[in-house]
Amino acid sequence: MSKVNRKPVHIASLDIGSTKVVFSIALAKPEGIEVIGVGTVPHQGVKQGTVVNIDTTTESIIKAKEEAELMAGVKVDEVWLGIGGSHVQSFQSNGMVAVSGREVLDTDIDRVIEAAKAVAIPSDRKVLHVIPNFYKVDSQTGISDPLGMSGVRLEASVHIVTGLKSAIQNSVKATEKAGLKVCGTVLQSLAAAMSVLTDDEKKLGVTLSILGGGKCELITFIAGSAVHTHVIPVGGQHFTSDIALGLRTTQQNAENLKCKHAHAIAASVTDSENIEVESVGGRPPRTIDKKTLCQIVEARSEETLQLITNELERSGLHKQLGSGVVLTGGGSQLKGLLELADFQMDIPVRLGVPKQVGGLTDVVKTAAYSTTVGLLLYARQQIKQVIKEDNNNEDNRYELKSLKSMSSRFKKYFENLIN
Repeated sequence: MSKVNRKPVHIASLDIGSTKVVFSIALAKPEGIEVIGVGTVPHQGVKQGTVVNIDTTTESIIKAKEEAELMAGVKVDEVWLGIGGSHVQSFQSNGMVAVSGREVLDTDIDRVIEAAKAVAIPSDRKVLHVIPNFYKVDSQTGISDPLGMSGVRLEASVHIVTGLKSAIQNSVKATEKAGLKVCGTVLQSLAAAMSVLTDDEKKLGVTLSILGGGKCELITFIAGSAVHTHVIPVGGQHFTSDIALGLRTTQQNAENLKCKHAHAIAASVTDSENIEVESVGGRPPRTIDKKTLCQIVEARSEETLQLITNELERSGLHKQLGSGVVLTGGGSQLKGLLELADFQMDIPVRLGVPKQVGGLTDVVKTAAYSTTVGLLLYARQQIKQVIKEDNNNEDNRYELKSLKSMSSRFKKYFENLIN
């Protein structure tokens, strides 16, 4: 039986970064997502992931939304919002309940998660995610899905991610002022992990490092579950500021020099290579050694990588990373950074780019759009059941219509025989 044409389901995501706002629109399909529109607008209304100017941020959101809608050819009024910044904190928690019957039911799993969530959280903080790590049924531990198992006691270990209420509310307020309804808030690092990490990496142990404009966000997975999150207040803007200060040039020219000529390993640049640097105050441009630029960038790169290593060692997870570290985000595209990280951190390092995405792949399949694509994947996951139910309803309506039509034809046929 042929299928009827179904109305496509559109989803939208909003990534409010420290240097730019990215608004994206995609088609949510049973097999994945197809990105059909992306709007990117530079802005300065956010510092280290926290909104500091609502009006400026709102203007950037509106511009990014209009750009994405123009590209996609559709209008959207709902969005999934990414949340990040130094205000985000996480911790482990445990819960235990008695199994209500002979075997574990969905209601028992819901109850044990609620028990694990029942911890004292400051009134100024809001729970963003409760991520189950593993379950324990009686004396059996390390269970990923206890549904249907026999036992009398169910325990759960979860990872709880919280954010500052005021910071979250300001991001939501800026979004709503732009005429959008927020469907849900999502931790940016968790979203990025969905777009760049594989299941095997998560099982073996991996840390994802999202190097953005104003911060570096870390999320670590052990045995398939998120167990640690952290934010380091260093990002691509700090590289640019170092260049501007060291070479006595403008921020814009420093950004251009970083993108076009910078390399994280100064030794890879020959002494004979020169670049032109704009001066400030109306002075004429100067010519300097390219190695001078790279030495400035190398120093900041080493410091950033050392901060990541220090956090992994402090958390006690450094030796459990069988898959090493995955670098992503716009800052990770700096030339030579992967090679320097591989040498300095002494564990496997690779660049993470979005996967399982169709449509505008030439635009979004870069490390700079990892969070954007991840937000869309998270949104699709949340509405997946709705899509499935809608599809089933369409099938049922089609089948019902076909049966009614067939019944009508049989009725007419027998009426003709009688007459």
